[in-house]
Amino acid sequence: MNTSTLEKMRKMKFFGMFHAFKSSMETGKTNDHTADELLALLVDAEWDDRQNRRIERTIQYAKFRYKASVEDVHYHAERSIDRNQIMRLADCTFIDRNENVLVTGSTGIGKSYVASAIGYQACMLGYRVFYASTPKLFAKLKMAKADGSYIKELAKLERTQLLILDDFGIQPFDAQSRAALMELIEDRHGKTSLIITSQLPVSKWFEVIGEKTVADAILDRIVHDAHRIELKGESMRKKRSVEPTKSY
Repeated sequence: MNTSTLEKMRKMKFFGMFHAFKSSMETGKTNDHTADELLALLVDAEWDDRQNRRIERTIQYAKFRYKASVEDVHYHAERSIDRNQIMRLADCTFIDRNENVLVTGSTGIGKSYVASAIGYQACMLGYRVFYASTPKLFAKLKMAKADGSYIKELAKLERTQLLILDDFGIQPFDAQSRAALMELIEDRHGKTSLIITSQLPVSKWFEVIGEKTVADAILDRIVHDAHRIELKGESMRKKRSVEPTKSY
């Protein structure tokens, strides 16, 4: 009877229940529980398994460059990172309020890590996140214009509750990329959130975007009421070459 029950659980894809019931049978603990306790155990196991698989799918969809955690961020004073600010952002209520986060600093200082750490936390809390290198994303959008999938790609980005644009401003926007950026920002404004990382201070973004009217419109939507994280200090890559570490 138990073998038949296990097989039915497996076929119905109740994998959490399957493993919990199988483990209880193998350890002889099924008799240690009342019927109510055993049912609660199986339901909890199934719930946890589904939650974990959902989080795993969300993380896979996000396509992060690397795994990151807010617990592993270095809060050294010389980096000018406010731990309380990071912890407040890690609760992800800024996403509920459709607010943006701007992370700036020199090369190798850990901007991408901080952005990814907040993004990972958002995935854990059930938000739909997508990470993209800004130059690669807009190259992809140019190709989408050519093959007719542009609207589909924009719609996909609009559905993400948190979009992370890494390496923003690493190269100037041409007319086509500037128009795509305007559409992307306009579609998301007031409805979803952005995290943008850049080597350039925000004051220099106007020049990188180009065309005064468009740049004004884009920056007004991005920068207004955004949370600012301005990293300072020595490149973490240089530090890692002396003393290896997985955190930033």
